Amino acid sequence: MTRSRHGAGQQSPGQRTRTEAAWVDQELLESVRQTVLAESGPVTDLRVAAAVRESGRLLGAAGSLLAMDRIGAELHGLGPLQQLTLDPRVTDIFVNAPSSVWLDRGAGPEAVDVCFENESSLRALATRLIAAGGRRLDDQCPCVDVKIAPGYRVHAVLPPISSTGTLLSIRIKRQQLFTLAELEDSGCVHPLVGVILQGIIERRLSFLISGATGAGKTTLLSTLLGLCHASERLVLIEDAAELSPDHSHVVTLEARHANAEGAGTVDLQELVRQALRMNPGRLIVGECRGLEVRELLMALNTGHTGGAGTIHANSAADVPARLAALGVLAGMTTEAVALQSASALDAVIHLDRTAHGRMVTEIGVVTLCEGQLSVVPALHIDTPSGVVTADGGPRHLLRTGPAWSELAGRLGLDLSKGSEAAA
Repeated sequence: MTRSRHGAGQQSPGQRTRTEAAWVDQELLESVRQTVLAESGPVTDLRVAAAVRESGRLLGAAGSLLAMDRIGAELHGLGPLQQLTLDPRVTDIFVNAPSSVWLDRGAGPEAVDVCFENESSLRALATRLIAAGGRRLDDQCPCVDVKIAPGYRVHAVLPPISSTGTLLSIRIKRQQLFTLAELEDSGCVHPLVGVILQGIIERRLSFLISGATGAGKTTLLSTLLGLCHASERLVLIEDAAELSPDHSHVVTLEARHANAEGAGTVDLQELVRQALRMNPGRLIVGECRGLEVRELLMALNTGHTGGAGTIHANSAADVPARLAALGVLAGMTTEAVALQSASALDAVIHLDRTAHGRMVTEIGVVTLCEGQLSVVPALHIDTPSGVVTADGGPRHLLRTGPAWSELAGRLGLDLSKGSEAAA
């Protein structure tokens, strides 16, 4: 038998380099992580390479590259959570404790068999993800929300604000855009509702999309904005850029949070004012949740028709109360909010998460009745439990409301289409 020139039990230089790099990576990881996270800003390959060099480890060229690859993957990805993102249906990931990981695929939170080694590893991941978004997560800033490059929106909370340990919530922005036809095929939008939504866009009605967190408000708004005429200039204002309409002329303004010194804030309220100087064909506020509601209502009352936004509410009928509460924060009286909203807004489109998935369940008309702002139902869509169509899909029951005639008339629809029917 021919004896290896490296001798029994010995490794070739290449083998030693690979083994040494793999062994050193584990030892280097914490050192490199601390070095990279000591400064705010995105975790780039150059910063990782510099941290490896500063460690003083003599790995050689090949070993350094292998170490950088492994450390870079650890610092850039979602760690143990990365595998969950491979499922295109996953929109949210929640970590309540090292051994309590949940995901949402449209039907509500589901527990998954994924865990962290300990609380320290979970906190390290949360800290690193927040740093990747250019902010700091520490005892001075224990609650932080950021958007990071791969399309994730990350929210983290540290103890003692969280009594059970580090909390991590990740919203995943999927690149896939849906057409209105695709939303109809999926059951999210009934065909008659699709006709109404197209009419709302074509007639330049101003509207709000309401619903709970994760109901699909942003997805639906992106789809509807894609129906706007190509000649229209869409100016989008968001706290974190999530809207991605299939449109040729889109300008996005994104809010900026304060830096470590507490300066540099540019809020949505200021962005609405700036947007009005940009000659917007349509002014869109991704989410109305603060002082910006005043500027938005004023803008929609000064000739900027066809505007839109989303708002958190339990039902379309609850939207006036939400607007009144936000208006109070902006220093408006309830009477002023009612008058401004009735003049600025035409319709409310409400989304719910049902047993059959996310779907539009109500469309209402915004009106002013005896000085009180209200959303009068025009069309309600039910999905009776256990009632399905021939192909096994959910059976929708359409019920018209008091405002159906007004809405149908404004959209030029055939009133007979709104009769109570199952489809």
